[in-house]
Amino acid sequence: MEKNASSLESFFDKIEELTKLQRILISAGIFVLLIGFFVYFLYMPKFKEIDKQTDALDKLEKKLVTAKRNAESLQAFQAKMKEAEAQFKMAMRALPEKEEIPSLLTSISKSGQDVGLEFLLFEPKPEVKKDFYAEIPVAINVTGSYHQMAMFFDRVARLSRIVNVRDINMNPGKEGQNLSASCTAVTYKFVEPAPSAPAKKK
Repeated sequence: MEKNASSLESFFDKIEELTKLQRILISAGIFVLLIGFFVYFLYMPKFKEIDKQTDALDKLEKKLVTAKRNAESLQAFQAKMKEAEAQFKMAMRALPEKEEIPSLLTSISKSGQDVGLEFLLFEPKPEVKKDFYAEIPVAINVTGSYHQMAMFFDRVARLSRIVNVRDINMNPGKEGQNLSASCTAVTYKFVEPAPSAPAKKK
């Protein structure tokens, strides 16, 4: 104990022998060492963790921006899909079913008779199959005035089902006589897709 006390006394005596500037420098050095110790062992790990969390936050923000863009694109795509489905349903309603074809052909014929046209020919032709529908052409040959022809074509265009009139060929009659016209009225019907054949079991 006496040794330790004497060594401490000699240490303090040496310090007292130092100049004021030297003591200040030593104190400052000790203070700097303590500060460095706390910074290195306590604050540096926290700074690294903060940098790590900041990088993770930046990545999450970028992912969030990308997700928002994708959500906007998905909403726009879904809106277009709904619009396309609505248009398809409207088109499907305009296509007559198979059992409606006779009444539709009757409506076309009646449209001409109501305006005073005389039918020389009204002949349904073989249907032409497409993807999900079939064309049903009807060869028509009528006589009547120009006004009656115009009224007939207008009535056909106003039918609830799709009917296109094409290949119109008009021939003027002799003086005081009616016009003669030939055309093809094309209507359409919906064709259900054929059921797919079941796969054969091995």
